Amino acid sequence: MMRGMFSAISGLKQHQVMLDVTANDISNVNTIGYKSARVTFQDSLNQLQRGAAGANNSTGGSNASQVGLGVGLGSIDNLMSGGTRQTTGNPLDVSIEGEGFFQVAEGKPTAANSPLTPTSYTRAGNFSVSNEGYLTTASGQYVVGYQMDQNTNQPINTEVAIKVPNGATGVAVDNTGGVSWVDSNTGNRVTGYRLTIATFSNASGLERNGGNSWTTSANSGQKIVNTPGQGGAGSTWGGTLEMSNVDLSQTFTNMITAQRGFQANSRVISTADEMLQDLVNLKR
Repeated sequence: MMRGMFSAISGLKQHQVMLDVTANDISNVNTIGYKSARVTFQDSLNQLQRGAAGANNSTGGSNASQVGLGVGLGSIDNLMSGGTRQTTGNPLDVSIEGEGFFQVAEGKPTAANSPLTPTSYTRAGNFSVSNEGYLTTASGQYVVGYQMDQNTNQPINTEVAIKVPNGATGVAVDNTGGVSWVDSNTGNRVTGYRLTIATFSNASGLERNGGNSWTTSANSGQKIVNTPGQGGAGSTWGGTLEMSNVDLSQTFTNMITAQRGFQANSRVISTADEMLQDLVNLKR
């Protein structure tokens, strides 16, 4: 059998992966906070036909002769550049300008302001207040932040689920991550919590978890937690949402490239099949 046929088969498989990733990006072109991906290839094993030889007294050196055996998947990289901000006018919508992710957690808090460990991270800031008063994501996860000390107006560095008191009105998130409301007893606006932003040394190493969320991996590095605008964390913008960072012009170009690569590899298989047919027809 011909090596070229199997090399072309590997090309078909990897260009299918490229098209899968491209199709996923296009399907998420309007997904809030979505980060696009990029596929890279790498050459596969090479069969050595003749080894390299060094120079001697009578001849110069010669290079090795190798025949490639196809292509493999190099990487699927997460492109973590920021998307554009869209103004919504909803006071509970928040976007991040710069590095970092909102922290969210699963598992019901045992009590108000009890510590809650974040389980995943997201750039989608379309938050809402649940019927129990907790600030949650669209999928119902609890948004984690720092409680504010009302005497010093400084955050208490314990991560808790953000809960709005009963009867409070006018809940909003400001541009510094402060979650505030109008107190039903005094009529004054109170900033009870501040959102926390998690940054990573290698944000591209995070793993997609579905539902606009990410989880840590062995290569993402340990998170660094700060309030918005501090310690390298991005600043927050209330009343806005971060849109997908998919570049449709580049994505459609990738789709054409994937299709043409698939087509070219299929032609190699057809040609190899014709050559095998000619070989079989040598004996009639």
